Amino acid sequence: MEFAQPQWFYLLILVPAYGLLVWFRRKRTPGLVFSNTRAAQNAPHGIRVYASTLPPLLRMGAMTLCILALARPQIREVTQERYAEGVDIVLVLDTSTSMRAEDFRPNRFEAAREVASEFIDGRMSDRIGLIVFAAKAYTQAPLTLDYQFLQRMLSEVEVGVIQDGTAIGTALATAVNRLKDTVAESKVIILLTDGQNNRGEIDPVTASEVAATLGVRIYAVGVGAYGEAPFVVDRPFGGRQRQMVPVEIDEDMLRSIAQGTGGQYFRATNEETLREIYGQIGELEKTEIETRIYTDYEERYIRFLLPGLLLVLIEILLTTTLLRRFP
Repeated sequence: MEFAQPQWFYLLILVPAYGLLVWFRRKRTPGLVFSNTRAAQNAPHGIRVYASTLPPLLRMGAMTLCILALARPQIREVTQERYAEGVDIVLVLDTSTSMRAEDFRPNRFEAAREVASEFIDGRMSDRIGLIVFAAKAYTQAPLTLDYQFLQRMLSEVEVGVIQDGTAIGTALATAVNRLKDTVAESKVIILLTDGQNNRGEIDPVTASEVAATLGVRIYAVGVGAYGEAPFVVDRPFGGRQRQMVPVEIDEDMLRSIAQGTGGQYFRATNEETLREIYGQIGELEKTEIETRIYTDYEERYIRFLLPGLLLVLIEILLTTTLLRRFP
């Protein structure tokens, strides 16, 4: 409970002042004058003598309650309503065999999947889908708000299931197709790859032009260290052998398709920079949350005013009947 006009509390000083005034008046002003009151001093006091102090106490209580009522006690109930304008995001993940390179820990693919999982956990009210690609592109999960389902679909993605290759254009076209009919104001593709477009029938630039026409932004992420990266190769007779392979990322193409749609290109050389890149993309594509606050006040002054008036009524009844004084 709170008081809307607490300045009325200053009047509470009148309550003890009134009590002192009544006490002084009773001490200085006798009710009846006798020549000798010695005999009355030892006389027993009846209930009316003790009850004679009730009217001033009742009046003081009534004054206190009425002042509290003037201060307007009330209960405030606050209701918050949150509205979120979500972003539609499609994650496009490269699953070609080159993603097994171990310049990331434990390798590029596992690091990319872990960071993507963290990105999903950090979103709110955004529909997110998942496209995986190698020589071909497939929808692993459609746009959904069921993040638990999305995480399960992400955990089931493996390298080597799809025919090997890097069909970036086909993957982008598949993602754009998922976004073209959505009504979200912001539509985003996050493309993660470590290679060059060498498969598929759709050129990445053409796919990005379609994306730009439909208002879809592309954030491209190239993953891989500069120069060479360790890669484990299965030899028919030599078993598993580690060798260094050149890192060939078509950065010019990735930068072109990203900037052409109003997005950005990023280069991740280790898992930490990859995590930072997803964080930057998350900041660029923030979900706008509008909070509306409704405040309802319920006045409670009547709970103090009615008891105060009741005390006044009791005082009047007592002073005009049982506790009536003469003169």
